[in-house]
Amino acid sequence: MSRLTQCYGTADYEVAARRRLPRPLFDYICGAADDEKTAAANVNSFDRYELVPRYLADVTKVSAATRVLGCDIAWPLILAPTGMSRMFHPDGEMGVAQAAADAGCGYALSTMATTSIEDIGAASTGPKIYQLYLLADDALNFASIDRCKAAGFDALCITVDTIVAGNRERDLRSGLTVPPRLTPSSLASFIRRPGWCLSYLGGGKFSLPNVAAGGEGDLSTLASFFASKMEPHISWERIEKIASYWGGPFAIKGLQSVDDARRAADFGVTAVIISNHGGRQLDGGAATIDLLADVVDAAGGRIEVILDGGIRRGSHILKAIAMGASACMTGRPYLYALSAFGAAGVERWLGSMRQETLRTMALLGCASVADVGREHVRLAASAPAFMSGKSASHGTPRQTV
Repeated sequence: MSRLTQCYGTADYEVAARRRLPRPLFDYICGAADDEKTAAANVNSFDRYELVPRYLADVTKVSAATRVLGCDIAWPLILAPTGMSRMFHPDGEMGVAQAAADAGCGYALSTMATTSIEDIGAASTGPKIYQLYLLADDALNFASIDRCKAAGFDALCITVDTIVAGNRERDLRSGLTVPPRLTPSSLASFIRRPGWCLSYLGGGKFSLPNVAAGGEGDLSTLASFFASKMEPHISWERIEKIASYWGGPFAIKGLQSVDDARRAADFGVTAVIISNHGGRQLDGGAATIDLLADVVDAAGGRIEVILDGGIRRGSHILKAIAMGASACMTGRPYLYALSAFGAAGVERWLGSMRQETLRTMALLGCASVADVGREHVRLAASAPAFMSGKSASHGTPRQTV
């Protein structure tokens, strides 16, 4: 078993999570839709872009502080909403939210969380976003929004890319479905992870307290109930209605096209979150980092643009900021840290990521987020300027992305 002190980069936490979790649970976190090509592309496509430092700048003091969705954060990262976190470790959403607050980043609570809106609101002093899955009954939607208002949440985020469930074949093979149909091999993998089993059994019963049924009943029943109430037709008019009822900073998560980004600005939206649900919905879609610059340009400064997907390093965050992102979201990495080591793992992972972000800024010659621009990033396959007959030695830096 890996020790927490031996974990440095995100990959170390993934290895540790694989060693601690029963195989079906690890596959639930790590897996994606169909052939999982989009999930892999989200990470690998960051290698398509290279950072270009500009030295001889004063980086005596480096600050990554910024403002997004009406919240001041110490560095441009928001922990993405993930469901049923207590299934992976008893510290669950509460431990993650508190670690995020201590690290100065944002935290988004999922509708499918195993900790209530009210408990997170009372325990976390950091910026809090609630992720809403739109139901066909607006009375249920408004009831959830009212709870968020009362609990002091700062922003609302509606996810629009789950109107049909993705084909996650790892879950089908393991039987981690709704309802569960575990195979003999899957059951054996739980037996081989006694540490997780003891922790799970000692963690007490948990449910889904943010689900409209009141959160009572077993997970399978609640998940089935929720799926039956999901809205299959999310229109722009519904978006506008929900945003108006909330009345605060409001984001749409799951948009990927420039036309949708333009329309979002016309319907009361504060931010778009470029996301493909970690590749867990539509396989064959583009990596989100490849969409970012075009969406930023289409938005034209009218709304904030947040990148979700593939973030594994502080340098990834800086590549996204250079292309115009206001902030980034990530989910799997902190779930790996949580699964392996609980809240302490999330705290250490966040500390490393924040230091990577600040160190990369200094090495780029940027003392603030505002200093980071497109001159700091280029296509990895780009030929040197002299090959195209254009000189890069005079005038303003060429935009390379």
